[in-house]
Formats: sequence, C-alpha cells, structure tokens
Amino acid sequence: MNQRFVILGGGTAGWITAHLLERAWPDASITVVESPEIGTIGVGEGSTPSLKRFFEIIGADETDWMPRCGATYKAGIRFVDWSPAAPWRDYRHPFTTQIDVHTEEAFVLNCRNRRLGHDVPARPDDFLLNGVLSAKGLAPVAPPNFPFRIEYGYHFDAGLLGQYLRELAVARGVVHRAAKVTGVRRTENGDIAALVTDRSEAIAGDIFVDCSGFQGLLIERTLGVPFHSFKDNLFNDAAVVLPTDKTDRPPVETVATALSNGWCWSIPLQHRFGNGYVYARNFQSADAAETELRQTLGVGDAVEARHLTFRVGQVARHWERNCVAVGLSQGFIEPLEATALHLVLGTVEQFIRHYREGGCTDRHRAAFNAVAAERMDGVRDYIVAHYKLNTRTDTDYWRANAANEALSDPLLHILDRWFRRGDVAEELARQGQRSHFGNLSWHCLLAGYGAFPPVSETARDDMDFYAARRVGAFLDGCALNFSPA
Repeated sequence: MNQRFVILGGGTAGWITAHLLERAWPDASITVVESPEIGTIGVGEGSTPSLKRFFEIIGADETDWMPRCGATYKAGIRFVDWSPAAPWRDYRHPFTTQIDVHTEEAFVLNCRNRRLGHDVPARPDDFLLNGVLSAKGLAPVAPPNFPFRIEYGYHFDAGLLGQYLRELAVARGVVHRAAKVTGVRRTENGDIAALVTDRSEAIAGDIFVDCSGFQGLLIERTLGVPFHSFKDNLFNDAAVVLPTDKTDRPPVETVATALSNGWCWSIPLQHRFGNGYVYARNFQSADAAETELRQTLGVGDAVEARHLTFRVGQVARHWERNCVAVGLSQGFIEPLEATALHLVLGTVEQFIRHYREGGCTDRHRAAFNAVAAERMDGVRDYIVAHYKLNTRTDTDYWRANAANEALSDPLLHILDRWFRRGDVAEELARQGQRSHFGNLSWHCLLAGYGAFPPVSETARDDMDFYAARRVGAFLDGCALNFSPA
C-alpha cells in the first residue's frame, strides 16, 4: 500500500495512531506533525486493559516501557464517598479477568436476590479477583504456571509515554516533523490536500488524522464538522491538578473520591502521585476548587497547581472527507473510568477495519461514523449513571446531578431493568453492547452504589451467604499466587 497518512498532533493519541497504522500497513508513508510549542494535556494517566493489548500488538515489553514512563499496574478503580446510602463507604470496579467466570454467576445471582429484598452479600470487591488483589495490595501479574489470563491496565506519566512511543515509532520508520501547522490546503472537491507548517513546508497526504486535541484544527476548524455537547448530561468542565510524593509500595488501583462539587483522582506512579479535582464551574470557582483539593491532599501553597478546562461531547462525524478525528479532537467524556485512551484505540482499530474492508476508500465511512458515535454515547451513559445514582445531599451540585433528567433512552432502559429486578445482561444484548462496559461493569456500579430496594422481612438467605463464603475462599486462594506491588 503506497498511501500517505499524515497525523496532526503527537502526544499519546497521535503516536498510538502512528503505531497502529504502521502495524496495519507497514509499507505506507506515515508522518506525524507535532508542534514543539504544544504540550500534552497530561491528566490521562490511567488506562483500561486495552492499553496492555496495544503494547502486545506493537511488541513493546513491560520491562522496557514501564520504567521509562514511571508506570505502575492498575487492577481497577476504587470509588469513595459517592453513595452514602450504600452499606459501605467505598467499592471497587475491578477489571474483569478470565478467572472471574467462576465467580461472576454468584455475584450476579446475589445482586438479583438483593434486588428481591434478601439481605445477601453483593459488594463487587468480594466477587472479582482484581478487587481482592487491589484490597491486598498485590500486583495483578500472574506467575507463569497460573492457568488463567489476568487482565489489567496501567498508571503512567502521559508526557513520558508520548516520548517513548515517539522514539519507538521513529525507529520503526514513522516520520516525525517537529513543526507548527500554520495553514491547510484543500483540493477542488473539498478534501484536505496538505498541511502547511511554519517552516514553509507543505506536507501532502491521502488520509489526515486530526490529533490536535480540543482545537479540532482539521475536523472542526477546517472541515466545519459540528460539535455535539454533552453538557446537559455531564456538568463537569474543569480540573485542577496537584502532584504529591510517591510511596514505597504504590497501590494497584486508581482512587476516585467524591468531593463537594466533583471528584478527585489519585493515581500512583513510580516517581509521584498524580492528583486532580474534576469539578463544574457552574457550581464552584477555580480558586475554591484549588483550596478544596489542597485541603484534601494536605498540600501547601509551595506546590504549584495547574488548572485545565475542557468540554464534554463529540463531533457529529468522526470521519469527514479524508480526515479522521482521534482523541480529544473527536470528543471527551471527562477522566472518570479512564476511557480516553480506550476510545483512541477503539477508534483507530475501527478505522483500520472499515478502511481496509472498503478497499482503502471511504465506502464504509458512514458505518464507521455510526460505530464511533454509538460507542462514545455508550461510554457517556455509563459515566452519567455515576452521577445520576449518587445519594449525596450535601451540595447543590450533587442534588442537581441526582435530579438530572437528561438521560438517554438506552440508559433509562438499563436502569429500568435493574430497578424492576430484570435481566441487565439481556437488555445490554438487546442494545448491541454499545460500549466496553458490559454486564459485570453495570453490576459493579449499581451494586457498589447500593442501588437496591429496602431489605424485606426475610433477614438473609443462607445459601447466598454460603456461596459468597465459597467465592471469598476461592479468590483468597488464588491471591496466594500473586506478589506485592
């Protein structure tokens, strides 16, 4: 294949795109145009297991890239103080692994019985292996003789990861142009012909990938694709970021703690903790948010804070003419559940599949756009449920989220199934699995929030308690194979 791919913007999204395109078409010309004046956003320092699969695809070993990027293992996310009405202060959303097939049925059954009013154990942490490993501080790396595949994600320094991926891509033949784009040339039919740089260079291509971040320099500013906001669904639009010192034994999970007008992430790296407060400017000022974060972390004014603003939503079409939007230029659904890189990987892989099946033409562009939009809508719905189901009443922010009626029909159907004691898996299958959040993820969220009806006069179901004890003993036994992080 002699086609030319030109990627505007580096960072993690740009260089991931370059690697996947190079793997798909080794003979293609791939150029990344990256301005040295523009840094990375740098708040997306957590991933889902899809990043593990990406490194396997490109043949990058953990022993090489993890030390270079200050990376640590991530078995899941722990949510703290989101639902005071739940029987517990926190719960975990662990990444599911192959071994969970032996315990999933007991968890789902207990959730069903709990919805029927029986007082049975239903905390997600206790039924899934990565939840147990997180609680014990054990790295989710199985020994060679362990008979099951263990899935996990990573925490990483976003700036260092971008540098690593750039060096590796250039070594494999990807062209790197350190230049600022000052103009865009169009063809007579409206396609993009070339990017013009501040070095008077015109970089021509057949397919252009917009990784220019929130600017959307190609997809929005050049091609005029509209942006569809999610601000009615999701209120947060800003973040304040503060680092703190590392610990000797970093945890193997991200912690998401609800604060007065948003939530705070805590991400352990090898050389520091990344912390940030995601909040809504309609409910709290930047200064007040910074003060609250400093108080939460116990950090004085000597440590400088960084403030960011963002918009939530997605472009109306992710592939327009000969341009594909990837990363922040295609849309953003705030950092909760670490979906940003997952969507990047999914978008590029879907583009490769549709472009290849269409004979390297735009024949399947409409189908790609439908899939990309639906997946982002599906992720949005899962994130919206975190806010809609909260049981906090301490601020206008949380009360407004609980009262928010800007919910999609698919989300309403999922919640209706749950609260009517129906089969959530059946509903997800009916909807066509619109995102990577499957049946177990929805059970973790809904059970973790304690979204159950009041317990009936039947105090407990001994069989379900027995099943929970067996699951606990089984997972504790499995955990003996794993080492401290």
